[in-house]
Amino acid sequence: MLITEVRAKRVNGDNRLVGIAAITIDDCFVVHELRVIEGKNGLFVAMPSRKMPNGEFKDVAHPINTETRSMIEKAVLEAFEKLPLLKEDEVKEEKQEEKEE
Repeated sequence: MLITEVRAKRVNGDNRLVGIAAITIDDCFVVHELRVIEGKNGLFVAMPSRKMPNGEFKDVAHPINTETRSMIEKAVLEAFEKLPLLKEDEVKEEKQEEKEE
């Protein structure tokens, strides 16, 4: 398996969310809505998930082994860390867009 493209974006999210990403695998399969989270021990990548009726979150897509999880996390974090920091104007604009939704 080869991650052939990573698209990442910084966000001024609530709580610890600092970015969103999508990966393309082998130029033929895309996984959207990977989240870059600021954790106690640094950044990590959370897989796409949805909230269940009981309030728990369940992954929609996820790697089934440690090697693949590490490969995805490394690719996403490398792309994310190359992004410029959000400017104050972009943060204000993003907050305004969130209010309008």
